[in-house]
Amino acid sequence: MNEVYSIIKLAQQIYTFMIIGYVLLSWLPTARESFIGVFLGKLVEPYLGIFRRFIPPIGGMLDLSPILAVFALQFVAAGLIAVFDFFI
Repeated sequence: MNEVYSIIKLAQQIYTFMIIGYVLLSWLPTARESFIGVFLGKLVEPYLGIFRRFIPPIGGMLDLSPILAVFALQFVAAGLIAVFDFFI
């Protein structure tokens, strides 16, 4: 059981860092067009797109969807761990 918990937490942490990295790339001009920016965009943008449909940017500039996406990711990871604890 400990292995499943570790894998879920590791995956959650890696994806959280990917989201943070993608957000930080938006602060640098043309950084999202780099190889890393395109790669992170392909992995992170579909997930962030779900939250952007419901949370419009504030003032047209401030996008709060990554914050909610990270909270939701943590919630889902905790839920998966609880489900595995219940059944195993």
